[in-house]
Amino acid sequence: MQIRAGYEIVFDCPNPTPMVLMLSIHPSRISSLRTPHRIVFDRPAAASDYRDGFDNICTRIVAPAGRLTISSDFIIGDGGAPDPVVLDARQDAVEDLPSRVLAYLLGSRYCETDHLSNIAWSLFGNTLPGWARVQAICDFVHNHLAFGYQHARPTKTAWEAYNERQGVCRDFAHLAITFCRCMNIPARYCTGYLGDIGIPPVDAPMDFSGWFEAYLNGRWYTFDARHNTPRIGRIPMAYGRDATDVAITTTFGPNTLISFKVVTDEVQETAAPTARPGVAAQLESVGR
Repeated sequence: MQIRAGYEIVFDCPNPTPMVLMLSIHPSRISSLRTPHRIVFDRPAAASDYRDGFDNICTRIVAPAGRLTISSDFIIGDGGAPDPVVLDARQDAVEDLPSRVLAYLLGSRYCETDHLSNIAWSLFGNTLPGWARVQAICDFVHNHLAFGYQHARPTKTAWEAYNERQGVCRDFAHLAITFCRCMNIPARYCTGYLGDIGIPPVDAPMDFSGWFEAYLNGRWYTFDARHNTPRIGRIPMAYGRDATDVAITTTFGPNTLISFKVVTDEVQETAAPTARPGVAAQLESVGR
């Protein structure tokens, strides 16, 4: 199958403003592209890319004073299969974990393992280690939190989401990640595209989405406590310890976000991008 994806983001800056954009797809999916993937600016804005410590593609620019439209529109191939379910994936002993994944056992900005460790062990200590334990965590988080865009708050942590019992997709991911880490399962945050493919259309603005991956049996597996069911057509953009590491835009100066639009749709094999996406979303990428 093929998926058309992209965005259009409009900023208004009173002065030239440095920015770091994390708007490219993750390097692991570049080979799936059917059309070029480019970040387009409607005014001159010299851009340069670099890889961060998580192997995400980051783009540095200095946005000129005034309005700047940042957009992308591309087609990418996808196998069309739902997220894999591997019930016998085992939990690796901490001493056997590769050194590169140990950071995903530690607390981070939005994932306070120190606050939630005792709760995690009381809830999941008797579950079978491995896939069943991660799924039990997803089941709990899915049922414990009520989803709603009105619950979005950029400073909300896993501990706060647990106590408030409401949030958006990033809060579901943060709480599940924290519980996994408390149970000695490495877990990382992922942001990217997730359209309404294979499900009834959702009557809500399209947005970027947040989910997580757990490290089991020597590899990363996708989990989604928000939807809590395998989905089709995920396009990862960035991985990190939590939402801090994968902010889609980081600005270093005053600015106003005028418009934020995202599109993710399945298209026919012969289709090609023709127009910029046109579905409005909210200022913060809160996810679907």
